[in-house]
Amino acid sequence: MTTHWNTRWQMAALGIGIVTVLYLLGPALTPFVIAAIFAYLFNPFVHLLQRWHVPRSLAVSIVFALMVLLLVAILLVLVPFMQKQIVNFYTQLPLWIDWVHKNAAPWLQEHFDVNLDWPDSQQLVDMLKGHLSQAGGIAALVIAKVSKSGFALLGWIADLVIIPVVAFYLMRDWDELIARIRELIPRSIEPVVSQLARESDEVLSAFMRGQLSVMIALGLIYALGLKLVGIDVGPLIGAIAGLISFVPYLGSIVGVVMGVIAAFVQFPGDLQHVALVAGVFAIGNLLESYVLVPRLIGHKIGLHPVAVIFAILAGGQLFGFVGVLLALPIASVVMVLLRYLHQRYRASELYRIETPGEEEVGIVVVESMANSVSAEHSAGNG
Repeated sequence: MTTHWNTRWQMAALGIGIVTVLYLLGPALTPFVIAAIFAYLFNPFVHLLQRWHVPRSLAVSIVFALMVLLLVAILLVLVPFMQKQIVNFYTQLPLWIDWVHKNAAPWLQEHFDVNLDWPDSQQLVDMLKGHLSQAGGIAALVIAKVSKSGFALLGWIADLVIIPVVAFYLMRDWDELIARIRELIPRSIEPVVSQLARESDEVLSAFMRGQLSVMIALGLIYALGLKLVGIDVGPLIGAIAGLISFVPYLGSIVGVVMGVIAAFVQFPGDLQHVALVAGVFAIGNLLESYVLVPRLIGHKIGLHPVAVIFAILAGGQLFGFVGVLLALPIASVVMVLLRYLHQRYRASELYRIETPGEEEVGIVVVESMANSVSAEHSAGNG
């Protein structure tokens, strides 16, 4: 028993030491973590090429080249296009606020007796302009400081060089690294750790690859559909709805509200465009429920919508934007661990405390009745 507890304490101390070292080296490990994420996301494509008898080094080179081309295409094509969309949205924003102030607020008050104290539209526009100018000033200040600090600029350049290089080598040696890590796991817990790692990998791959694919597909569907309907800022609305679609129903709700307001502002009094906007999101929801999610994700994540919302809010409260990004992957792995602990609890002696069976209870009842009758009979004879 003493040896067993000593082993547990040693493993706990080792885990705490590893976490402490990772925490202390956090800033230096950031590019390596980003590179590891890229390697994890694109490693299945390397395996796919290997199934076609392509050597691993050549497969990694092909996947890496495609990954670089994809990133360059996003920077050269998508970023300028979305910048134009944002400028267009900012131009139309006063019209949106004015429509809400003059149409939506009176309608809510008339039909639902909801009296909302809407500020003046010009005040909202001035407030947004002030925030945007403040953000622009902060960005200019940061850029100025970075440009003055040679070390910071060199650090950014070094990260941009390190990330692709490390990602390439991690993809090339991924299977070997996993095997080496598995060899270091204590033999007594290796089967359990390997099983949990496999389940976590299934959940993470379903989320990081599957959910990301669903988000991109929904963003494209919404953006293309709204553009065909004739909404000027439709691609921006579709992109926003797709990006936040990892929260159940949130992407559709936000997209419908923004799309309907855009349709009313751009086509005053035309209910046909409002119906078309609603139709775009209805088609997107049907494709998400019956095509995208079953094929790309399945039921591997197993997170209830309430758990998803709680994980995102908790991650944002604790770690800010980074916590929001990592909330669902971490929650998915935690669900794997909780399912394992639930199975261990169901198999433990604490859960399986034996209670008297029905036969034993019946015997006790019969014996007590017999004793009672016997006592009454003896008292009568007395």
